[in-house]
Amino acid sequence: METILLSDTETDLERAAAWIQAGEVVGMPTETVYGLAADACNPEAVKKVFAAKGRPADNPLIVHISEMEQLSGLVTAVPDLAYRLAERFWPGPLTMILPKQDCIPSVTSGGLDTVGIRMPSHPIARRLITLSKTAIAAPSGNRSGYPSPTTAAHMMHDLNGKIAAVIDGGACQVGVESTVICFEDAQTVRILRPGYITKEDLEQVAKTAILDPAILHDIQAGQTVRSPGMKYQHYSPQANVILVEGSDDAFCAYVSQHPAPDCYALVFDGEEQNLSIPCLTYGKNSAEQAQHLFDCLRHCDEIGAKTVYVRAPKRDGIGLAVYNRLIRAAGFEVIQL
Repeated sequence: METILLSDTETDLERAAAWIQAGEVVGMPTETVYGLAADACNPEAVKKVFAAKGRPADNPLIVHISEMEQLSGLVTAVPDLAYRLAERFWPGPLTMILPKQDCIPSVTSGGLDTVGIRMPSHPIARRLITLSKTAIAAPSGNRSGYPSPTTAAHMMHDLNGKIAAVIDGGACQVGVESTVICFEDAQTVRILRPGYITKEDLEQVAKTAILDPAILHDIQAGQTVRSPGMKYQHYSPQANVILVEGSDDAFCAYVSQHPAPDCYALVFDGEEQNLSIPCLTYGKNSAEQAQHLFDCLRHCDEIGAKTVYVRAPKRDGIGLAVYNRLIRAAGFEVIQL
């Protein structure tokens, strides 16, 4: 079947909701990235998500809600800290790992007894969830391992013919997937995947926010993961991505000394004039880099890049989320200068 591109009109959202109720999969925009939306409580519908993406079955999905009232029907317990975080950051790009109810099938949770829940802030996503009358499981709407989609065109490129429809809601504002946390104790959260909601943001509500080692290091073979984005190589274009840490001068010197066929550099805005090879830029600060990263990685394939040297972003604030995506896109190949 050919995938239908829908607008954000109420009529088209009702069509999309009808497909979801019928067990089909629809691409939807969120503030982070575009997601593959299916009825989270329908195992056959969720299996179609895994099939469309080619996603490993042990990689759990995040369940999206539009109202707080939905939460109690999906999880068995909600810590007081979770309520306080939801009051501060929902709707928004924060996912919380909580013990699941039996209505969440094992295929949705990746075989775990927990499930990640978030309430997106994108009005189209929330309206679609409401119209669908169910919680929606929605991983990023790309081929598994490829850069996540931040436009409807990205989704159509990856999944045309594999899902019923894609709703065009424009470019995503955040550009990287949600921050994922779990609860260590009554005052402490562990960040499993960094995102737009930073460690510093979380510590305005929680006493302590711990960074999980898997944010910057590869998971050991056979290790169970509680969040998407912790296992397997992710976010990778076809080009070989090499992450380079160092000053602008050191980066330029290294790239000039290590030429490669069809080689490009991905650098901060304003640095492109310092290099002798073709360059792409992905923003002047961490928020811009998050918003443009995946589009730039996809563009590398469009222009035929074989090797891409990437100037590493900062590791604090939103920069940590960008660094996390890049280190996984590079298969943990990092050059320290």
